Amino acid sequence: MNDSLRELYEEVILDHNRNPRNYNHTPENANHTAHGDNPLCGDRYSVKLTVKDGRIDDAGFEGSGCAISKASASLMLESVKGKSLEEVEHLFNSVHRHLTDHKANEESDDELGKLKVLGGVKEFPMRVKCAILPWHILNAAINETDQMVSTEQQ
Repeated sequence: MNDSLRELYEEVILDHNRNPRNYNHTPENANHTAHGDNPLCGDRYSVKLTVKDGRIDDAGFEGSGCAISKASASLMLESVKGKSLEEVEHLFNSVHRHLTDHKANEESDDELGKLKVLGGVKEFPMRVKCAILPWHILNAAINETDQMVSTEQQ
């Protein structure tokens, strides 16, 4: 990772950790909820969504965790509000590939926009689970999975 990308990664992570968007926000009429944890890092979050007509109308998260997981959740919810469930599923797959596949094609990552900065976590392999946890919780909420999501199941 070049120095300017590393600086951007650090700046975005710190900003979204200090001022997380949609944090401690419970959407009115939330109808999709999921919970998850990363026992190795101590991250524990809940994601609540209001889904109307196949779109995420509102979203919020609560819980606690490291700067990477909190920033990832903040960026995630900022990015999915207003999107269709199909678009969110596609975005989930793209982010997952971006964070976990070292051979991921740079061109295919262009669709990620500001979420691309999360790829900086690949420089710290032990922290990839921190970044991906909120996304798995979101996926569980959309699919109305009753089981708690854990990074140890991934």
